[in-house]
Amino acid sequence: MLLKNNIPFSYVFGQIKYEVLLVSIYGIAIELIELGYKSITAIEFSIPLTVPTILGTVISLLLAFRSNQSYERWWEARIVWGAIVNDSRTLSRQVLSLIESNEENDELDRFRKKFITRQIAWNFALAKSLRNGIALPYIEKFLSPDEFEYVAKFDNVPYALLDLHAKDLKFALQKGWLNRFQQIAIDDTITRLCDSMGKCERIKKTVFPSTYGLYIHFALWVFTLSLPFALIDLFGFIMVPVLVILSTCFFLIEKMAIQLQDPFENKPTDTPVMTISRTIERDLKQMMEESEIPLEMEKKEFYVM
Repeated sequence: MLLKNNIPFSYVFGQIKYEVLLVSIYGIAIELIELGYKSITAIEFSIPLTVPTILGTVISLLLAFRSNQSYERWWEARIVWGAIVNDSRTLSRQVLSLIESNEENDELDRFRKKFITRQIAWNFALAKSLRNGIALPYIEKFLSPDEFEYVAKFDNVPYALLDLHAKDLKFALQKGWLNRFQQIAIDDTITRLCDSMGKCERIKKTVFPSTYGLYIHFALWVFTLSLPFALIDLFGFIMVPVLVILSTCFFLIEKMAIQLQDPFENKPTDTPVMTISRTIERDLKQMMEESEIPLEMEKKEFYVM
């Protein structure tokens, strides 16, 4: 996720440097051809400004709509991970307060710690899987050997961890550490976590309509290529920087929409799932009163992941 400050110009310009270069070369070529053509024939070639103006207006509306849809996908992903934060804290609180015994024993303490630590692993496993990463090496430190061997059999590692949650919940009920109502309450929290995982997978696997983006991109280039013929009479050779500035604005908006439409692709504009997972880890370990609390995820110059 991009931060408010210190976004370098090189990052912004780097997104459209090839487009700007092509437009600059094209504008200079049109200007040189126009000067040579006018010196031979004394006839100017241009088109009315209203033609690219109408086309630019239509493209502006389409880009605005696409940017809005892309932001909605990004914002939905952030809302889902906000719910994951809340449900992870709720699950840990329920495990610590509802799962209890008349006599405090080491087995119960180990059970609570194992349950909550597994929830930390679940957050990181989901974050890694959404970014097409390999989750198992990262979460091995949070799991016992038996748990790690169990989840390694699954393609969907986060789901396997939730399955272990359910098995342990049943075990706690059999041991008499909680009653049916408490089991249902904790199971509801696990169900909400499963729902959030499904929502993330839906966003990840639902491809933004490629034809829609392709048509807008094509129309944008038609607008850009026709614009010099409308500006050349108004600005002369100054037409080139004016052309570059106008086209840069449109290309930046298009790039912004493209980056926001996929919030789990390991880019600076992504939803910061690893940073959120580390925040959850810190909160849950503090709830367990552990002495070693991990540091916050390191921030890059202008974004967090």
